[in-house]
Amino acid sequence: MEFLPSFPTLIAFAAATLLLAATPGPDMTLSISRALAQGKKAALFVVLGTSLGIVVHTMLVAFGISALITASPTAFLILKTGGAAYLFWLAVQAIRYGSKLTVAKVEGPRGTILSNISSGFWVNLLNPKVIIFFMTFLPQFVDASDPAVTHKLLFLGFCFILVGMPVNAAVVMAADWLSSWLQSNRKVLRGMDYTFAGVFSVFAAKILLTQAR
Repeated sequence: MEFLPSFPTLIAFAAATLLLAATPGPDMTLSISRALAQGKKAALFVVLGTSLGIVVHTMLVAFGISALITASPTAFLILKTGGAAYLFWLAVQAIRYGSKLTVAKVEGPRGTILSNISSGFWVNLLNPKVIIFFMTFLPQFVDASDPAVTHKLLFLGFCFILVGMPVNAAVVMAADWLSSWLQSNRKVLRGMDYTFAGVFSVFAAKILLTQAR
């Protein structure tokens, strides 16, 4: 099946996705806050919405980047190099500033299923960091000369969702305990920061060294 990446690539991608899913960000903050305020069912619909946002990003990246490759392989090479630099910058930022998880139980009218899905959808769709990250992260796992690059980008994008959703759902189910535990155990968050920084520094170095050959 042409759309399947190599096994080592798939393992590396899954590991990076798991790390990303476990790192606190706007989506995790929103889902935990919603779980505390309106219950786990409402928060699970938020998780569904964040995943739908990732679907949109996947489609845009897959078809946009494949068009870029067709138009200019050199431009794609520049994008990947810029992506490597961005991944390294994320690693530095993780060490300098660390993960932030500030959860407040905000009481208010209970949201409908649609409003909870919409909240999750828009928090990912309009987050500039998510947009830039997807544009730079997914291309690290494909080859510009691969004729199945579009299908592989689509496959990886949906793998990102399939790997991340169970983690996000588990976070929701353990929201009460997890929110207080993470906020009182900053050393754990710092450990995640260093792991995050190490993994993405390796990805950045790998792509730069590959292009230098």
